Amino acid sequence: MSNQSGTFTLGDRTVKRLGYGAMQLAGRGVFGPPKDHGAALAVLREAVARGVNHIDTSDYYGPHVTNRLIREALAPYPDDLVIVTKIGARRGEDASWLPAFSPEALTQAVHDNLRNLGLDVLEVVNLRIMIDPHGPAEGSIEAPLAALAELQRQDLVRHIGLSNVTRAQVAQARRMTPIVCVQNHYNLVHRTDDALIDELARDRIAFVPFFPIGGFSPLQSSTLSAVAARLDATPMQVALAWLLGRSPNILLIPGTSSVAHLRENLAAAELNLPDDAVKELDAVASIAGQSDGVSVSPAA
Repeated sequence: MSNQSGTFTLGDRTVKRLGYGAMQLAGRGVFGPPKDHGAALAVLREAVARGVNHIDTSDYYGPHVTNRLIREALAPYPDDLVIVTKIGARRGEDASWLPAFSPEALTQAVHDNLRNLGLDVLEVVNLRIMIDPHGPAEGSIEAPLAALAELQRQDLVRHIGLSNVTRAQVAQARRMTPIVCVQNHYNLVHRTDDALIDELARDRIAFVPFFPIGGFSPLQSSTLSAVAARLDATPMQVALAWLLGRSPNILLIPGTSSVAHLRENLAAAELNLPDDAVKELDAVASIAGQSDGVSVSPAA
């Protein structure tokens, strides 16, 4: 099913546009082991069996949990599998999310990812910026990016991406080193990065949105649900299909700990949105309403 989503370049690799995010495989609050270890392994194996060749993870999920699950489930890895990880945060003993930007912390994070994934080199590492835990905030990223670029020169990292960044920070980073992807909060409602997506598409740089249905008001959610009902699809499938149609450089990484939900998500690649549905969905962002209180984890 993942094959029908099309492909795009990530670094020097070609990946299916519909991938998988491993964040939800960890325990509650992305902390500790999964509730069902066997089920977590089954989801990973099912994803790859259905054609997924782009998995997003981080060693601070758990911490260490999702990477160890990926290694147990999938190693030795298929030749076409691209595992993307991220650094720039760590977990406190109370499950808090803490910035970890020093050269020493970034170096340790790269080595943690290598060890727990069982790899000699990380294909893509996203530098997660946590100037403000609630979302992107302006500020120089020169120092942590320079530290990551040094790890790349040591052949521990092949390609560098960014996460939770502003358009100005992307521009700053691209002046310093090649950037292969940007991972930010973006969906039908949260459209701050529209201009950035188009700019990256022109330069063949991937954009990886997270929280495909996060932050909707009740009215916006009901509009999405109504469109989904007409198309005999789930709201998540419609949201994912809209993202696939938004721009060819968008790569999706919906996460789940359920094989059934994984299959539903991957089926979004088969969903063709009619023009009237696309027009209605495009207008969802302008629908006013009180926030439904969906929270955004600083780790995504």
